[in-house]
Amino acid sequence: MPRFKLQSHFEPTGDQPQAIEKLTDGILTGVKNQVLLGVTGSGKTYTIANVIERVQKPALVISHNKTLAWQLYKEFKDFFPQNAVHYFVSYYDYYQPEAYIPQSNTYIEKDARINEKIDQMRHAATQDLLVRDDVIVVASVSCIYNIGSSEDYKNLSLDILLGQKISRKELLAHIVALGYARNEIDPKPGNFRAHGERIEVYPATGEKVIIIEISQDKIAKITEGKLDKTKSLHTKHIVPNTRLFPAHFWATPEHKQKIAIVNIRNELSDRLKFLRSRGKLLEAQRLEQKTNFDLEIIEETGFCHGIENYSRHFDFRRPGEAPYTLLDFFPYANKDFLTVIDESHMTIPQIRGMYFGDRSRKETLVEYGFRLPSALDNRPLTFAEFLKRIGRTIFVSATPAEYELKKSYAGSETSHIAQQLVRPTGLLDPSIEIRRTKNQMADLIKEIEKRVKKNQKVLVTTITKRLAEDIAEYLCERNIKAYYLHSEIHTLDRPKILHDLRSGTHDVVVGVNPLREGLDLPEVSLVVILDADKEGFLRNDTTLIQTMGRAARHVDGHAILYADIITDSMKRAIRETERRRKIQQKYNEAHAITPKSIEKPLEENYPEESIPQGRSKEKSGKEISHLDNTSLYYLEREMKKAAKAFDFEKAAALRDKIKLFDKTFNT
Repeated sequence: MPRFKLQSHFEPTGDQPQAIEKLTDGILTGVKNQVLLGVTGSGKTYTIANVIERVQKPALVISHNKTLAWQLYKEFKDFFPQNAVHYFVSYYDYYQPEAYIPQSNTYIEKDARINEKIDQMRHAATQDLLVRDDVIVVASVSCIYNIGSSEDYKNLSLDILLGQKISRKELLAHIVALGYARNEIDPKPGNFRAHGERIEVYPATGEKVIIIEISQDKIAKITEGKLDKTKSLHTKHIVPNTRLFPAHFWATPEHKQKIAIVNIRNELSDRLKFLRSRGKLLEAQRLEQKTNFDLEIIEETGFCHGIENYSRHFDFRRPGEAPYTLLDFFPYANKDFLTVIDESHMTIPQIRGMYFGDRSRKETLVEYGFRLPSALDNRPLTFAEFLKRIGRTIFVSATPAEYELKKSYAGSETSHIAQQLVRPTGLLDPSIEIRRTKNQMADLIKEIEKRVKKNQKVLVTTITKRLAEDIAEYLCERNIKAYYLHSEIHTLDRPKILHDLRSGTHDVVVGVNPLREGLDLPEVSLVVILDADKEGFLRNDTTLIQTMGRAARHVDGHAILYADIITDSMKRAIRETERRRKIQQKYNEAHAITPKSIEKPLEENYPEESIPQGRSKEKSGKEISHLDNTSLYYLEREMKKAAKAFDFEKAAALRDKIKLFDKTFNT
């Protein structure tokens, strides 16, 4: 049985040893909820890695932010190279959910662009949870969304053994039943091809190719190999057995599928009677046509677009019963798994709110005949359902909220809070300066130029995505290598942008919320917060502390807050930062520590096939610059959106950008 084995050049230091000891003791003695209160740069991830090694339990690490989740995934993968570390986030690069607006009689069809690489990583995570117990999955809140029955996913898997009696026809039938599509020309994950007695299967994980050779109705040889970036097979090795999992989630055995289709038709019949009895003839016709079309495709292929909306029937769940999620795969590895909720002050509210937003949208679809009532059960978990499915939990945050602090006291007279206020490098929280907003852009440029001369980097935070883009463009026009980062940037583009900041391709990144929690950017010495006095979610004390903390990994860490008044949130954030600085200074003096910047090597290991290559090229004046590093897909979508809204001037400008891209980079 594989064991978690931590590999690191570091030893626990500062506050880390006592935090590791306290958290480990809490887990081993049955404490349900604990808090790791650690400042930015104190090594919270390393502390959690040590705890995982000591307790030897599989772990689910949940982050509210895909960019941060990727960073955590890379860190845990480095700490545990011999164990299974996985990344599980939403596989949509772009997602417009199905919706209906009754006021304008507008139906919005589901529009999504699936990132195939992330889909493969999701399959890899679930499959390892079914066969290994040394698994760490770093996930976004996507982990509470419906992905189909874990039991069916496992039971449908096909064990293939050397010497097993099976004909070529039978084996191909099994492979097709698992959802694999035949592709003789250019097979991809989820495909297979067959040449005579040789069958090549490309599992959904994208990690390997399984080559099966049959002779006289027996498995004569099983070979597994890996594909390189050119799709050439290498590092082949013969194995005595292998296991083939379904090509899709929501996999259902054929006998269950037939029963499910009957149940869907019964529900459709009941719903049509209900709608017609209330004079909703249009809604009844709409529902009947859509549902019958879906059922015909399912009967022919076993799958259809939007099949998840019928998942309650395929999973044989009762109305209102919780859906199957990633959490249902963990008990196969270990029922007593560890849950780590990173940046819990942000992640907990996000988990709590997912159910309600989803429910409101689908109730409208059901009412107006676009979906059956069972579609309401294709949903995320409620917060109560989520809590039932997790075990021992560690809430990790530099600013834990009241909920986490209360949970750490539950059932005990003393709190189960481990603090990490001291950084191993001796770094202090950043110094803080408040400046008035008059001439702030000119002042900002001067501050940026000072840092650039020292080969240091800068983060600038705004309160809107549009403003982030405009400021980045403004800086580019003044020959500053700037770029923007916000939620509309594709999932796997975000780490690339931050990598380019660290490597020197950019000197400044302008953003909104993604530049808050957890980002590990040791080259950043200055954090600038614009509109710091605009009270609200983006400028409350928690947000300000987290944002300023991005400069805490540099010895010259400094934060400038542009504001005309000092709000209560600013006062609380500054007061807490100063309190921590005093504790850190006192510790450094007592142990004769001289602060030094964190040193972290640049990572080049990105799933390049899923990240559009950068198209940056420096230009001056009003020409395209570093700003336009997003994919053509994004620009084309924005152009169509602008045209649909009759904003033809914006659409024309985007069209010109696309033409310039094609002319500049495709010649």
